[in-house]
Amino acid sequence: MIGKIRIFLALGLVVAGSLVLVPLQILSMKTGWWPETVILKIWHRLILRALGMRVHVKGTLSDKRPLLVASNHISWTDIMVLGSFADVKFIARADMEGWPLIGMLSKLQRTVFIERERKRSSGDQASEIASRMAKGDAMVLFAEGSTGDGNAVLPFKSTLFGAASMALSEGAAEQVFIQPVAIAYTRLHGVPLGRRHRPISAWIGDEDLMPHLKVLMAEGALDVEVHFGEPVAFAKGSNRKETARLMESQVRGMMQAALADPRPSR
Repeated sequence: MIGKIRIFLALGLVVAGSLVLVPLQILSMKTGWWPETVILKIWHRLILRALGMRVHVKGTLSDKRPLLVASNHISWTDIMVLGSFADVKFIARADMEGWPLIGMLSKLQRTVFIERERKRSSGDQASEIASRMAKGDAMVLFAEGSTGDGNAVLPFKSTLFGAASMALSEGAAEQVFIQPVAIAYTRLHGVPLGRRHRPISAWIGDEDLMPHLKVLMAEGALDVEVHFGEPVAFAKGSNRKETARLMESQVRGMMQAALADPRPSR
């Protein structure tokens, strides 16, 4: 019963907030009267509040540009977590564009949708990402190419770093900075999540969105940690595979540190 009440209240909060924030975001995109991320941060925080999530941050987003943020990926909520406090734009899989609410939110923050299975379109997509970075957007790349269960980091795909190489080859920049970021869901109702229960936060593979959304809204009170590492310069002559392995290693280390010593909720 309590879970159903939480779901009802959470949905009401998101719907009411969206009715106000969507028109404001559209106005921002059309007029440029204020930075687009201002409304987006409020919207992300609203959704996190509805889900009962608390975000704890260690480190900061680099101010170096062009910037590609290489992160692990556990759930669709990762976008709200990062977007609630950082001025970033996202690179997401193409099917998310048609999702209710999430798809609309993604479009309103100028997400770049990529079709990883269609090699013919990969060049155009990498070029768009490179162009966005050259214009100053910090682009978040979920470098595993899929979602994990929250217990471990999957291998980073070097092909997804093609946008960095594209930015260099097109002369958009002499070097691109790549910053590792680790996301870890650490506590539920203030109690540290063990290996067995950590997948509660995870949205894996082809799992339907609505059942997972209902679980999160019914449970509530999840703590998530975001750890920022030091950015690495990627220049002509840099090796994509070596860079992917380096980012993977740093993200894995930060994630394991967060899971081993989760911060208490406040």
